[in-house]
Amino acid sequence: MNLLVLCPHFAPDVAPTGEVMTSIATALAERGHQLHIVTSLPWYREHAVEPGWGGRPWRTERTEWGRITRLHPFPTDKTNIPARAVAFAGFTGLATIAAITARVRPDAVMVMSPPLPLGLSGWLAARTRRAPFVFNVQDVFPDVAVELGAITNERVIAAASWLERFLYRRADAVTVLSEDLRDNVAGKLRGARPERVHVIPNFVDTERIAPADPENAYRREYGLSGRTVVMYAGNVGLSQSLDLVVEAARRFRDRDDVVFVVNGGGSARADLERSAEGLDNLRFVDMQPRERLPEVLAAGDIHLVPLRRGLARSSVPSKLYSILAAGRPVLASVDAGTEVANTVERAGAGIAVGPEDPLYDSFLVPPIPEAEEEI
Repeated sequence: MNLLVLCPHFAPDVAPTGEVMTSIATALAERGHQLHIVTSLPWYREHAVEPGWGGRPWRTERTEWGRITRLHPFPTDKTNIPARAVAFAGFTGLATIAAITARVRPDAVMVMSPPLPLGLSGWLAARTRRAPFVFNVQDVFPDVAVELGAITNERVIAAASWLERFLYRRADAVTVLSEDLRDNVAGKLRGARPERVHVIPNFVDTERIAPADPENAYRREYGLSGRTVVMYAGNVGLSQSLDLVVEAARRFRDRDDVVFVVNGGGSARADLERSAEGLDNLRFVDMQPRERLPEVLAAGDIHLVPLRRGLARSSVPSKLYSILAAGRPVLASVDAGTEVANTVERAGAGIAVGPEDPLYDSFLVPPIPEAEEEI
C-alpha cells in the first residue's frame, strides 16, 4: 500500500509523539508498505528549528521506503496560546498543500493529533484523493487544554470542540490509546458509528529498552552513584504536576542517600527550577539524545508519572511503557481508574495515587521521623 502520514514530529526530532510515529512508520515499512511522511522540521528540543535544518521552509528527503516532506513549524512560546494557534495554522496550511499535491496517490491517509487542525489537512487530502482517512488521537483535544486552563475563552472552546467532532465523524477510523479515550471519543460521536473508534495502545521496543544495571555512565556523570534515584524523565510542561517533586525533595533534603532528578526540558522548567532553589538533592538534567534513553531509564530506582487532575482521562503518557520495559517501579499521580493507574496496578509495577496528592505520602523510600514532625 501507499500510505500518506501527517504528523507533527518525526525522527530525528525527539518529541515523544515523534518517537511513536517513527516506530509505526518503521514497522509499516518493514511490512513492505510505501510511505510519504509529511511532518515538521526538527524543533522539539529547544522549541526552535534545530541547527542545520533552517534556511528553507520546505524540504523533501527520499528514503528506501518512500519520502519525507519536512515543513517549517513556526515555533512559538508554548504559553502564548494565540501565537501557537497562528503557528499551527501556518504549519497546517503547508501540510495541506504538501498532502494534496503529493505525486503518488495514497491508498489511505493517517493523521496524528494533536495538533487538532492537522486533521483538516488529512481529511482534505483523503477526500481529494478518494482514500480512507484514519485519525490517530494521542491526546484528546481540546479536553487537555481546557483541563489545564490553557484555553478559557468559551468561543474558542466551542470552535475547537466543533472541529474535533467534525473530524471524528468524517474519519473512517479513529484510533486511541486506551479505553478511557475510547469512551471519551465515542461519546462525542453521539451514536454516529462509535464502533469506528479503536483502541491501539502505544508500544515500546523491548529489545532496545530492557532491564539494565542502574549504576551506569549517566549516574556517574551526574553524581548519582550509590544513591536512591527518584526520576522524572520527560517533558517539563503544564500537564505534569512537578511541583510535587519539589515538595518531596524538600521532605527528603536531610537524606544523603536519596536524590531527585528531573530529566528534560519544557515551558515550565524555568519556574520549577526557581521553586527548587536551595535544594541540593534535586538535579535538573537537560534532555538526553535518543540513543541514551535506555541508560536514563535504567538510572532511576523509582520513576514518576505525575499528571494534573483530569488529564489521565484524555492522555496516556508514552513514557509509562518505556519505564515498564526498563523494569523500573512507577509512582503515578493520576486519576483513579484510568489507563495509567490500571496498567500500573495490573502489572504490579508500583503505586498509583490521586492526582496532585503529595507524592511523598506514597514514596517507597521510608521518611525520617524528623521530616514527619516538620510536615
